[in-house]
Amino acid sequence: MPFGRIHSVVNEPSHIDALNRRFGIPGIAKVVCGNNALPKLSITALEASAEIYLHGAQVTAWHPAGAAEALFLSEHSHWHDGRAIRGGVPICFPWFRAKADNPKAPAHGFVRTREWHLDAIQANEGGSVIAELSTASDASTLQWWPHDFQLMLRVTVGAALKLELTTRNTGAATFSFEEALHTYFRVSDARSVRVSGLDQASYLDNTGGNREHVQAGDIVFNAATDSAYLNTVTSLDLIDSGFHRILRTEKQNSATTIVWNPWQQGAASLSDLGSDEWQSMTCVEASNILGASVSLAPGQQHTLGATLSVLPD
Repeated sequence: MPFGRIHSVVNEPSHIDALNRRFGIPGIAKVVCGNNALPKLSITALEASAEIYLHGAQVTAWHPAGAAEALFLSEHSHWHDGRAIRGGVPICFPWFRAKADNPKAPAHGFVRTREWHLDAIQANEGGSVIAELSTASDASTLQWWPHDFQLMLRVTVGAALKLELTTRNTGAATFSFEEALHTYFRVSDARSVRVSGLDQASYLDNTGGNREHVQAGDIVFNAATDSAYLNTVTSLDLIDSGFHRILRTEKQNSATTIVWNPWQQGAASLSDLGSDEWQSMTCVEASNILGASVSLAPGQQHTLGATLSVLPD
């Protein structure tokens, strides 16, 4: 489906009603007032239920049928324009972490803190639902990043959660960008989970001056972790024996993987994360950052994908 044009969303009942008249599917998908009256797409399908905020086009819940909630969402999250939602799957674009040439720029870019346009909702015969949302460059983005672009997020809610983020260069010059699907998984206890699939991968440790190391075996967590794994295209398994499940991430067009948990000290510095909530989350992220940043010529497009699934342990 084509990209939609960005527009200003007014968080009023009349606007919610208009979205439902255009996109709602009775008994399956509807737009409701979420936290702080931010518009939220609520999906209840045969294969899964989910919630997607138009703010940041952010999936904040995904509950496969017969399984428990897979995503973590902080009880202390901010719910305001210009502030990121803490949890779910934030979209990082067009840079990751701090902007290299401007430390005053918003961390992880600007699209996760702006309203997106809802373009389409489709229910499939198999029991899944597809939602498409988009955003584009405007005066507010050009002040931070001088390039014209369009982004579209296609979310397939089903037994698996499939996320496809497409970037299109709509300008006259080639540009490069970083991107990530910053997935927060809900876990029983971060201190007892492990991540497999990255054995022998080189990584940069952001908690230790970004020195390069080589992963030996599975990743286990016993301190703050903020690592960028390089040249990684394989699937990742977050193994959680406490919840008796494996949370799998299959990546598409992703050459780097981020693994993150702030631990107790890091959580204390975050106003939107409770002091003990770090124990209930672990981030495993499909991404293209650093040397894997993507270059697009005018008219070209690129799609980053992540397919999440829940398996028995």
